[in-house]
Amino acid sequence: MRECHPAGAGNPAEGEPLLHMRVPALAGGLKDIRDAVRKAVLGCGCSDAVTGDIVIAVDEACQNIVRHAYAGEPGGEFIVEIRRDGDSMVVLLRDFARVVDPNSIRPRKLDDLRPGGLGTHFMREIMDDVDYQEAPGTRGNLLRMVKRIA
Repeated sequence: MRECHPAGAGNPAEGEPLLHMRVPALAGGLKDIRDAVRKAVLGCGCSDAVTGDIVIAVDEACQNIVRHAYAGEPGGEFIVEIRRDGDSMVVLLRDFARVVDPNSIRPRKLDDLRPGGLGTHFMREIMDDVDYQEAPGTRGNLLRMVKRIA
């Protein structure tokens, strides 16, 4: 079941979530995530260009969770959270799949011309900081991405 809490009327206090979604790890739900991210980031006054960049980075990360972290495992889910932190937008993506060694996550070489495999490259190019952190609990992964907006 999809759970979504977009920013309410007015501006949330700094550090409070602008968006909190708990979603099934299914490719069919990615459009809903993109739409919710776009609405939350635009609601913070970000330009269309910055908003589009953040949407692309979040979509790539979510696709990686669906395709690689869960790899078709039924019943998987993850959390998408966006917070405003001063002059930055902070995106947190938390899955509950098997723990992955962050050092094993690498984009393929850019001169390797074939479809796919560039998601982490796009994320690192678009966002100012991309950091894989230890997730709370015994399972899962936590990705933190930051985009400076001011």
